[in-house]
Amino acid sequence: MGVSIVCLKIDYKNTTLYTIHFYSIQISQMPEIQIKKYRPENQNQWNEFVRNSKNGTFLFERDFMEYHSDRFEDFSLLFYRKNKLVAMLPANISNQIVYSHQGLTYGGLLLPKKIKFEVVHSVFLTLLQFLKAEGIEKLHLKTLPKIYQTYPNDELDYLVFLSQAKLVRRDISSTIDLKNPLEIQSNRGEGVKKAEKNNLILKKTDDFDLFWKEVLVPNLTKKHSAKPVHAIDEIKYLSNNFPKNIQFFGVYREEKLEGGAVIFETKKVAHVQYISAGGNKQQLGTLDFLFEKLITEEFKHKTYFDFGTSNENKGLNVNRGLLYWKECFGARAISQDVYEIETKNHNLLESVFV
Repeated sequence: MGVSIVCLKIDYKNTTLYTIHFYSIQISQMPEIQIKKYRPENQNQWNEFVRNSKNGTFLFERDFMEYHSDRFEDFSLLFYRKNKLVAMLPANISNQIVYSHQGLTYGGLLLPKKIKFEVVHSVFLTLLQFLKAEGIEKLHLKTLPKIYQTYPNDELDYLVFLSQAKLVRRDISSTIDLKNPLEIQSNRGEGVKKAEKNNLILKKTDDFDLFWKEVLVPNLTKKHSAKPVHAIDEIKYLSNNFPKNIQFFGVYREEKLEGGAVIFETKKVAHVQYISAGGNKQQLGTLDFLFEKLITEEFKHKTYFDFGTSNENKGLNVNRGLLYWKECFGARAISQDVYEIETKNHNLLESVFV
């Protein structure tokens, strides 16, 4: 796309005779964005971009995304401008709908720190045009909670608004601002005192097998007739690939595992992926002790400690007891949205700049 400008050139042959030439030149506007579908040969480039982006975490690296590749048809996209990679979209496709990857907690466009809004606009406009041309009518876009970004990152919020997206889900996650924490309530402190009387200790170990077999799976089966999102072989595979990011902390009493938590650690956030404890957790103060230690000692250097959501029924309900327990540690709500965008609405983005 460009603008043609007519130019005039005058050649003087003498003081009275001259020749007039008309010609045109092309002044380029915003360079076009090229889109490529992800291929295995892009893996190194993909991972390097994630690590250097302003909103990427290890969940977007291919070794994490592909542990469940048999469950999702990948539709991840790479966006180039002047042959330089400027954005990526982790995604899958199902029934002719493209989703921010359904196997990930959060999503959206991955962007470098220095990218300017006009380029992001071109990326998103081209994305909707591309999907429309592919016969895809809807894009489900899962946003990234702002606690995970390392630099201002709200370009997509504005573009979603312009494209008249429909908000189809909103969850709240309970998060502690570790740089300005609220005081832990006294009722949680009572649990910590019980734990200390019972000589509980906290250890960072690789006892994923024991935790899954003796604590997590039995509790989920009994209380919710459910299974962990990750099978034991999957979580061990992921922890082996991301040992600095996926960690297990167990609470032990005389070498017996009483409970624990799996933490997903990113640049700014310690996120609780799994929590579970034995049936005598109230008497022992197992979980109060566990999280008091994690918040005030193990992850005090982070910016945020995130307990995750307490939502049920596709975000329409909140588990009151679970939410109350998290808030007693000083956690407060942040939101995460999911939008449905009709790809035909790309025309709404074509005259933004004035």
